[in-house]
Amino acid sequence: MRELFAKFIGFAGTGAIATGIQYAILILLREGLGISPVYASALGYAIAAVANYLMKYHWVFGSDEHHHVAGPKYALVSLTGLALNTLLMYLGTEILGLYYLLAQVIATAMVLIWNFTLNGIWTFRAIGQRETPEP
Repeated sequence: MRELFAKFIGFAGTGAIATGIQYAILILLREGLGISPVYASALGYAIAAVANYLMKYHWVFGSDEHHHVAGPKYALVSLTGLALNTLLMYLGTEILGLYYLLAQVIATAMVLIWNFTLNGIWTFRAIGQRETPEP
């Protein structure tokens, strides 16, 4: 359980950097160019996903999966996370009328749990795996 918690803290830390990138792009596009918060968030998420992959691959999960294996898995998880983020931003801003940054904070929290779970058990195959002792 301690190992899982440590991985989650590392995941959240590198995710915070990527989230900072996403939020900076969101605010710049929304406030500076007047782009819809749903589209601005989606574009920010997509750009931040690339930096996020590299940080998580090397620093968080210390994956020994080859990039040609882990990369497509991460892309699939990121695309589903992007879809979830975009849906939550649409629901929050367009349906519920929430301020776009509040909607983004809610979306970020939900996508964090989704991404951590899928990346840990599938993309980088690190959560819950223990080395098998040699005979």
